[in-house]
Amino acid sequence: MARGLVFDVKKFSIHDGPGIRTTVFFKGCPLSCPWCHNPESQAPQPELVVRANRCIRCGACLSACPHGAVIGDGETYGSTAEHCQLCGACVEACYAEARQIVGRVMTVAEVMAEAERDIAFYDQSGGGVTFSGGEPLAQPGFLGALLRASRQAGIHTAVDTCGYAPWAVLDAIRGDVDLFLYDLKLMDDQDHRRLTGVSNQLILENLRALSENGHAIVLRIPVIPGMNDSPDNLRELAAFAGALPHLQGIDLLPYHATALDKYARMNRTYSLRGAQPPDAEDLAEIARALQQPGVPVRIGG
Repeated sequence: MARGLVFDVKKFSIHDGPGIRTTVFFKGCPLSCPWCHNPESQAPQPELVVRANRCIRCGACLSACPHGAVIGDGETYGSTAEHCQLCGACVEACYAEARQIVGRVMTVAEVMAEAERDIAFYDQSGGGVTFSGGEPLAQPGFLGALLRASRQAGIHTAVDTCGYAPWAVLDAIRGDVDLFLYDLKLMDDQDHRRLTGVSNQLILENLRALSENGHAIVLRIPVIPGMNDSPDNLRELAAFAGALPHLQGIDLLPYHATALDKYARMNRTYSLRGAQPPDAEDLAEIARALQQPGVPVRIGG
């Protein structure tokens, strides 16, 4: 049975496609966007996170770790990545639940058992299951098996993707996808490489191919002030979107800094510290710049 690495299953989601949905977050992403609000989604393996604000400084984790990976001075207790074996001993010993291993292997049956509990809500609201991440295309066998199982159960499917995968991966799963939520960030390839770590050429080619093959697509554009909200990028985004048949909508996803605590838990530096969310007037102007005939532009997912 297909298995995959998941870092969260969110019930009653209303921002990941139409209706009430269950969103399954795959772990692992080929991009490294500095504005990522799910830093725990990026690495393709489980990780230990520590919530320092929950720590009661009891030292139980230090005593429990069999690998000498926990370090502490009575005030703070961290872990060294080179020694941590992710055995979970410190997590089990933590009375305050300040420690957590993010990422667990799940089978298709386990995921579907979660999703199928809410079929009545999907039916009433026009919802379903959304496979997100991270990047679900990075685990193609697991994703394909989940999509087939969802279709057999009569559940509407959406795939939230950055599109960075060989076309063969998309070609193999697209017949079982009812809706693609397709991230589109930057049109200039050099800027895309600089900010995300990869070229956008494959992303754009795959998006064109999906649209030309008649698939329902909603573009999701993060709005990051000073990074992708320039007039040139907006103009190119609008021109590209205007050439896509079957486009159902454009969602603008305003930057927010709610992930700051997540970066601290994972002992990572947040490079956009101090960045401000776009204001309502700027968002309205961007929405007007991206407007296409017959294609609604929404602020928020």
